[in-house]
Amino acid sequence: MLRGLTRFGTLYDAAVLRIGGRARPGTARDALWLTVVGREEVADGVVSLRLGGPALPAWQPGCHVDLHLPSGLRRQYSLCGDPEDDTYRIAVRAVGAGSREVQALGVGDRIQVRGPRNAFPFAGIGPVVFVAGGIGITPILPMVHAAARAGLDWRLVYCGRSTTAMPFLDELPIGRVDIRIGRGGPLLTDADPNGAVYCCGPASMLAQVREEFSSRWLHFERFSPPPIVGGRPFTVELRRSGVSLHVPADRSALDVIRDFRPSVAYSCRQGFCGTCDVGGVRICVDRPTGDRLVVEEL
Repeated sequence: MLRGLTRFGTLYDAAVLRIGGRARPGTARDALWLTVVGREEVADGVVSLRLGGPALPAWQPGCHVDLHLPSGLRRQYSLCGDPEDDTYRIAVRAVGAGSREVQALGVGDRIQVRGPRNAFPFAGIGPVVFVAGGIGITPILPMVHAAARAGLDWRLVYCGRSTTAMPFLDELPIGRVDIRIGRGGPLLTDADPNGAVYCCGPASMLAQVREEFSSRWLHFERFSPPPIVGGRPFTVELRRSGVSLHVPADRSALDVIRDFRPSVAYSCRQGFCGTCDVGGVRICVDRPTGDRLVVEEL
């Protein structure tokens, strides 16, 4: 079993690299100071920003950047423009203090950025079905364009509560796009069982996709961590801070750590999951095998 998973991972990494991707999440240590060079409202409650600066690092579909906000908050957003552009584009839906602070930025403002990093790489292998819910279109949109340019057999299912709330409808390639208001009925009626599915959306959407398509070629980013089922209490130890915190059975380490340190980065409501990884511990979902979870870098 392990040998099979290792071989699959090697093949997937090779496919990602063929389209210029980075097979494993990168860690960019150097901060960039970028300037807001464009601002546009692209849907109800959604603002798109273009960030420019000299010699921007290359990126590929699935990448995100970390924004270090003047308030001290750090938020992560998928890059949703064209990798060939000389700017980075993000789209931000107002869901909390951090996103409202980002939306308040105007043309000419400067912002500290780290990245890009990729925890959701697109392998460029077809046939492929993309599924997006609302703001979840942001990491999916560059993948769709990459699939169209490569001549892959692809299809997109894009769901939202209304067309006015769905960003970038006017940028989708013609054809092969299924726009749905609400989410009634199956999402993957004609998905090839030997093909791939890339999904970004709320937990209920992901649950439906996983019921309809059970395959190692299912790739996803969440709006929220999976629900805690059958949990038990444990202690999370923050080594750098010298603090131990009690985590009850029905909460995650992320919930409890954010009570103690609100600035801890997470993006569960921005369209993807995984940015709360701290030194190899994903504090939104990791739970210990014993009674203690140790986070060395907090």
